[in-house]
Amino acid sequence: MTTQFNSRIKSVAFDENYEPAQSTRLTTNFANLARGENRKQNLQNAIRMINNRFNDLANWDNPNADRYSVALDIISMDIDVLGDGEFFPAIEMLKTSIIDHHTHQTLDGIVGNSFSSYVRDYDFSVLLADYNKDKPSFSVPQNYGDLHGKLFQHLLNSDAFTQQFKKAPVICLSVSTTKTYYKTTNVHPILGTEYRQEAYSLTDEYFAKMGLKVRYFMPPKSVAPYAFYFSGDLLNDYTNLELISTIATMEAFQKIYRPEIYNANSVAGQVYQPSLTYEDYSLTQVDYDRVERTELAIKQGKYTQTHFIQKYHAALDAWMAQSLDK
Repeated sequence: MTTQFNSRIKSVAFDENYEPAQSTRLTTNFANLARGENRKQNLQNAIRMINNRFNDLANWDNPNADRYSVALDIISMDIDVLGDGEFFPAIEMLKTSIIDHHTHQTLDGIVGNSFSSYVRDYDFSVLLADYNKDKPSFSVPQNYGDLHGKLFQHLLNSDAFTQQFKKAPVICLSVSTTKTYYKTTNVHPILGTEYRQEAYSLTDEYFAKMGLKVRYFMPPKSVAPYAFYFSGDLLNDYTNLELISTIATMEAFQKIYRPEIYNANSVAGQVYQPSLTYEDYSLTQVDYDRVERTELAIKQGKYTQTHFIQKYHAALDAWMAQSLDK
C-alpha cells in the first residue's frame, strides 16, 4: 500500500445565506451557528459583530466607522491518501477578505483564523479518552499529535495550497483554562498587549507539531488575550488590515463560543487565569450549542478512527516511518 497524498481545496462563502453541505465537517462551529430556527439571524448578527469590530480597530480615515466589511470563506482541504480518487476531509479554516467601500477594492485578508480537523477530533475526543481510561492521572500517548502535525504541514506545502494562498495561515484560538497568563510591557498597535505563560498547554504543544509558534495578545478594547498560532513573523509578515480581519472575526466567534472569557464584564489583569465557570459575563444575540459541539466532536472522531486511521493504517505508518528516515 503506497501513499500518494493528492490534495484539493474547496471554498464556500460564509454569509447570511450559508447552509452547511452534507459533506461538510459537522463539528465546525460555523455549521452549528447555521442550524435551527434562528439560523439566518444568527449569521446576520455574527457578521455584523465582525464588521463593527473591524471598523472600530481600522479607525483611521474612517470617520463614520463604515468604510470596511469582511467577507468570509470556509476553506476545506481534502486528502487522497492512496491516489485512487477517494478523498477524506482533512482540515477546515476561514479565509478573510476585506472590502474597502471607499476605494471599491477587495483586499486579501488572512487564511487560518478558526481551525477544524477530523484527525484533531480523533486525537482529542477519542484517542486521549481511550488512553486515559482507568488511569490515575492524565497523560498523553507517545508520539501524540505527530501524524496530525505532519499531515498539516504536508497540506500547507502542497501545490493546491501554495498556488492559492500567498501567506501562511494565522490561527486564533481561545487561551487555555489550565494556564495562567502574565501581562508584559510589549504593546503592538493592532494586536495589543502581549501576555506570556510559563508552560505550553496541550493545545500549544499540539500546534507546535504542526510547525506553528504561539504568542498571546489582548487587542485594544478586548477583555482577554487570544492565542495566535503562526509559522513566520506574526508582527511583520502581515499588514494592519490583515491582522484586524483576524481579530475582528475571531473575537466575534469567541464571544459567541466562550462568553465567560471573551464577553466578560471585567478586563484581564496583570495575572490572568481564564475560566469557563466565571459568572459575570454577557451573552451575544447568537445561539450556539456548546453541548452539541462536544458531542459531534466525539462522533466525528470515531468516524475518523474508522474511515481514516484504521482504513489507511498501513499507508500512514509507512509514510511516517519514511519521513523519520530522511
